[in-house]
Amino acid sequence: MNLNEYQKKAKRTAGRVNIKSDWVYPVLGLVGEAGEVADKVKKIFRDKNGKISSEDKDALISELGDVLWYLSEIASQLDVKLEDVAKANIEKLASRKKRGKLMGSGDNR
Repeated sequence: MNLNEYQKKAKRTAGRVNIKSDWVYPVLGLVGEAGEVADKVKKIFRDKNGKISSEDKDALISELGDVLWYLSEIASQLDVKLEDVAKANIEKLASRKKRGKLMGSGDNR
């Protein structure tokens, strides 16, 4: 499945929340799910010396899927194709690599 197909299928499962801006809810969901990924990774390092079990991997895949869903919904609310987001990101990173600017901070490097 490509990203645009995923985005269309994910949109079918989106509900509506009583918020004036439809994109706010998925942004908050994305932050929450990213936090769940981080929490699972934290516990892998805290409790398992950083060793990922197959159960940990399955749990992370599930949470990453939730991150992807919210990201897809944000793109949909902005009327942007997820593949266009991915393409623009790769182009940005390739440009940074070519210019030796992968490391560091700031959006415009």
